[in-house]
Amino acid sequence: MSLATVLLQAEHAEAPNPLLPEPVELIVGAVTFIIVFALLARYAFPQINGMLEARTRKIQGDLERAEQARREAEQELARYRAQLADARGEANRIIEEARRQAEELRRSLQAKAEQEAQQIVARAQEEIRAERDRVFQELKGQVAEIAVDLAGRVVGQVLDAQAHRRLIDEYIEQVAASGDGARRGERAGG
Repeated sequence: MSLATVLLQAEHAEAPNPLLPEPVELIVGAVTFIIVFALLARYAFPQINGMLEARTRKIQGDLERAEQARREAEQELARYRAQLADARGEANRIIEEARRQAEELRRSLQAKAEQEAQQIVARAQEEIRAERDRVFQELKGQVAEIAVDLAGRVVGQVLDAQAHRRLIDEYIEQVAASGDGARRGERAGG
């Protein structure tokens, strides 16, 4: 072996491996790690665990509250839908009641109008009868005057009032009887 090889081996044998730490460093590092781990385990880990548990409880509570709020919202929605259905039913009932009342009012007004029309027709017929009777009495008086005047001319003398009146009444009754018979015939024919 040559000197160069031996020197090289000696250099390599004396040079420490850069990947492996020195044993003292390993011991100091291990002791330091144990001390830091003990301090963390004694003081930091319980607080971290407490915070994690508090966070877990908070999240769990939030989830429970959210689930309860969802159930309440579903119940409220069901109540709202029921109220909406009730309101629609009530609206339909009110509309139907209004229709019924309008129909009753229409029938009532129609019956009242028909009754008023019948009353108007009855009054008109009564007025016509009264007017006919008045005209008939007026004509009766005029016919009586004409008949007395005519009779006086024909007879050539003046009749006394009582005889005059009796003749007029008989004549008017004959005219009225013949007029009523003619009217009855017209009604039966028409």
